[in-house]
Amino acid sequence: MGASGMAWATLDGIATHASVELISVAEVDTLRNKRVSDKYPKAKLYQDWRKMLDQEYKNLDGVCVGTPDHMHAPQSMAAMRRGLHVYCQKPLTSHVHESRKVAEYARAKNLVTQMGIQIHSNAEYQTAVQVIQAGAIGKIKEVHAWSNKKWGDTTPRPSANDSVPATLDWDGWIGVGKTESYIKDYCHPGNWRKRLEFGTGTFGDMGCHIYDPVFGALGVTAPLTVRAEGPAPSEHSWAINAIVKYVFPGTAYTDGKTVAVTWYDGDEKPPAEIQALIEGARMPEQGSIFVGTKGVMLLPHVAFPSFFPVASFKDFKLPELKTNNHYHQWVDAIQGKGKTSAGFDYSGPLSETVLLGSLATRFPKTTLEWDSSRLKFKNEKAANAFLKRKYRQGWKVKGIG
Repeated sequence: MGASGMAWATLDGIATHASVELISVAEVDTLRNKRVSDKYPKAKLYQDWRKMLDQEYKNLDGVCVGTPDHMHAPQSMAAMRRGLHVYCQKPLTSHVHESRKVAEYARAKNLVTQMGIQIHSNAEYQTAVQVIQAGAIGKIKEVHAWSNKKWGDTTPRPSANDSVPATLDWDGWIGVGKTESYIKDYCHPGNWRKRLEFGTGTFGDMGCHIYDPVFGALGVTAPLTVRAEGPAPSEHSWAINAIVKYVFPGTAYTDGKTVAVTWYDGDEKPPAEIQALIEGARMPEQGSIFVGTKGVMLLPHVAFPSFFPVASFKDFKLPELKTNNHYHQWVDAIQGKGKTSAGFDYSGPLSETVLLGSLATRFPKTTLEWDSSRLKFKNEKAANAFLKRKYRQGWKVKGIG
């Protein structure tokens, strides 16, 4: 679903596989169909993804979901309930409850899934995971990760009520979300990430990428606690300049019974004493610093890691790993050739963790105690109301809506 932006990059990446034929595409804004029509003229175009699934599912093996965050869960679940394999952009869903249910269903039906964290398959991130797990910098004491992006908005929602473009099915774009008037450029096509109803902010966008090698290298799953120090979102939009602090149970790769992982976005960055550990190296605009018992690793997004103190690692050799095609890996797995590396069993818990961080920004300076097995917070009942989306009437999907 979707024909432009990351949807285009994804479906085109998948369709370059020699075994793939692009059968159909659903896009709510027909103005955004041009690249599909030009490169894949045989693909049938729909404006309503529900009609596409109803009419085409028998002709399909798998579905690519590349729409705004709020539609990931309903579209993925609707496809899977028709027996279709799913490649879904990150974050897997917009709410924690949805991530759990989508991953559980995929597992129960033995479907081939992949989340669109394509850097997961790059040699750079694979290398970082391998060297951490090999103990290159010892046991991990803490991790600091950041992105300079600002997918938030501190200004009030405009009062405008603009005319909907003739090419756009606005009701279809809103989908499972709350009905609201159309405001030019406020959500569609590019600013929906900023909005509480449709996106998941900077963290939801970049956290799934940048936390991925942290999550994978440390072998963590659900956090014990999550706490936001930055500003709260407004009535309609996510805030900027977030600081989100997690505490996870310790693992075989960490030092102690717990390990702290902290996120920063916008203008926020790790504190000076953490930045000092990379000995004056340039701080990338996005990345992570792993602090170990034997050294420190800087992992830019996206580049190979570097190690500090430099003198201690002057003879250190990185393993030589190969970048895999994240899109083709999904197709190969559908054909029974290997497995995906970011299937929903992995990316579901990763998305849950990231979404908990976005949720925590609604409750600044409150340490939220998480009970993953019961899918609820132990100490802040008000926060539990944001774990699950209420689907708009007429848009419910069996199993999650």
